[in-house]
Amino acid sequence: MASFDLFPNPRRGTPGTVTLSAAGFRRAKAEIVTWDGYAPTPLRDLPMQGTVRLKDESGRFGLGSFKALGGPYAVANLLASELSRLGAATTAGSADLASGRYATVTRAMTIASATDGNHGRAVAWAAARFHCRCVIYIHETVSRGREAAIAAFGAEVRRVPGTYDDAVRACAEDAEKSGWFVVSDTSWPGYTEIPRDIMQGYRLMADEAADQWTGPPPTHVFIQGGVGGAAAAVAAQTRARWGEAPAVVVVEPERAACLLASARAGHAVAVPGELDTIMAGLACGEPSLLAWAELERAAAAFMAIPDSAAVKAMRFLAAHGIVVGESGVAGLAALRLALADPDAARALGLGTDSRILLFGTEGATDPDLYRDLISGRFC
Repeated sequence: MASFDLFPNPRRGTPGTVTLSAAGFRRAKAEIVTWDGYAPTPLRDLPMQGTVRLKDESGRFGLGSFKALGGPYAVANLLASELSRLGAATTAGSADLASGRYATVTRAMTIASATDGNHGRAVAWAAARFHCRCVIYIHETVSRGREAAIAAFGAEVRRVPGTYDDAVRACAEDAEKSGWFVVSDTSWPGYTEIPRDIMQGYRLMADEAADQWTGPPPTHVFIQGGVGGAAAAVAAQTRARWGEAPAVVVVEPERAACLLASARAGHAVAVPGELDTIMAGLACGEPSLLAWAELERAAAAFMAIPDSAAVKAMRFLAAHGIVVGESGVAGLAALRLALADPDAARALGLGTDSRILLFGTEGATDPDLYRDLISGRFC
């Protein structure tokens, strides 16, 4: 059995400030469900012991990941706010922006973002949809397939040395010099409102899952980490729908486990190194400020897993006709490891009567890499 790191969170349930308001989520949901192509993604039962269900985000708006809920919503809000500031429109919804009604103004605006792949693709899609310019920063190990998927929406793609966190800094620096608007899904001191909008959008996938769930509520939720935005959004919406009972387990690659390291330290910390993992969307070394404020008290536990576990989880799903990419299977991979380890299962309270909610946060967003991983040619 592959080794893994499990850290039960001693600060779970401690009081804290509200990072994601109920009103903010209501606004996000009301807007996103009106978009052309919106439909809830499926909640799939997995052939495992007990109740294990996977929210399959591979079909979200044709973009292959849940990121389509967050970045585009933030782009629409930002453009509407700027149009109002300029006196071009008092209230402009996403339908107005998509119609091209304000395109002569929005085409002079530039949206910039850094990405491991999926967020940048979603932001580029939004920029094309809402008629503004887009520059996306990727780091040196982002695959050519993901780069091409971003460029296909007309975005300028800039590849920079280093890690995802280096790309975030390069994006912020260039945006400040050029007067661009940064739409980042990670947050830092002084930059929180746009990431907050993004996280409010992410909450919709958990809200849909709650609507689709049948029978007694989940006992556990396993969700991918990264900078923590998706995990924090899921934790907030899980609490809103089911209270404190479901145990939220946050899962990261062992070589990029900044949230687990932060939990151990008792405060947000960055992890050094190249963050080399096949789970590219989770290759993040620095937690999001907002996400950590939620997760430090909402997560029941943090897990760090090896790449090999993710590949096995991908193959398990593929054998059952479900396509989920390497970053999207982290929760399932962690669950499988924990169930096979009596000490971990005991620590997490997992048993035959457990009811598990998982999130397949991406499909085969790099089809060539997906085929290589499933076939065994890569790993």
